[in-house]
Amino acid sequence: MKTSENQPLVSVVTPVYNGERYLPECIESVISQNYKHWEYVIVNNCSTDSTVEIAENYASKDSRIRVSNNKEHLDIISNWNHALRQISPESKYCKVLHADDLLFPECVEQMVELAEVNPNVGIVASYRMNGPKGVHGGGLPYPCSVVSGREVCRNTLLRQYFIFGSASTRFIRSELIRKRKDYYNKTYLHADTAECFEQLQNSDFGFVHKILSYTRRHSDTQTATFSHRYATERPERLSWLKEYGPVYFDRDELKELFDKEERGYYYFLIQQILRRRRKDFFDYHRKRLNLYGLHLSRKKLVYFLIRRLIAHPVDIKLLFKQMH
Repeated sequence: MKTSENQPLVSVVTPVYNGERYLPECIESVISQNYKHWEYVIVNNCSTDSTVEIAENYASKDSRIRVSNNKEHLDIISNWNHALRQISPESKYCKVLHADDLLFPECVEQMVELAEVNPNVGIVASYRMNGPKGVHGGGLPYPCSVVSGREVCRNTLLRQYFIFGSASTRFIRSELIRKRKDYYNKTYLHADTAECFEQLQNSDFGFVHKILSYTRRHSDTQTATFSHRYATERPERLSWLKEYGPVYFDRDELKELFDKEERGYYYFLIQQILRRRRKDFFDYHRKRLNLYGLHLSRKKLVYFLIRRLIAHPVDIKLLFKQMH
């Protein structure tokens, strides 16, 4: 690794709202990086707890840390985009880090090394600790560390790869961020996944075969709770195929894949009907599909419900029980 003076500048960015509980550990994990040529931008989204005091206390002790305070509260994706616009024009790479997550000491160093050797790599990821349950899912087949963006996106849409992780897992070449006014597409709740399909059209994907970050799992995470309650990724997967499928598949491949994904989606909705999910659940899915230019078809829902009942007659009793 080069000396600090010759190392590329890495911008670590943490958008935060009321993060006092975990923010000190998050900041300490950045300060503890083996790689030293970084700036750390903490963007306070009008917190009402002691977030800003914690951040400013660290900034007063380390000139590489700076705090940006929003004038008004922004929604999550808007705040992420605003935060990324605060990085230095000298920054070569960017590392988003959620305020409740952590980086292990080798994280930035390992990701910079891979990206520097492979200049066409736009996004780098790695294994991560996914809360107390252990290491998160898949990676590239070892020892492969770089693949084309087309290959990784195709396999992700085919549900064969699960390697994008979360925003805290990934490392981005800063020039990709500067090319767009809003790096994250505000249409999507899972905008950090959608940006991979967007950016990897013209760049490669890198993967470090080491555990380099920790994703905290807890009930304080509003987005995680909402996402689980409403199964928000389900309609978005259809929208990703609609928007990005033509980039990564030919027409016949895409039709087959979309039909398969849609079929699975309707069977999933039928399961929720049998579980007596509330009206707001189905309202959410209807509205999200409409937003993506898709449509929740009653005809298809009835068709797949009949097929489900034929295949699983025991569900007929459950359905009649719920109707009374």
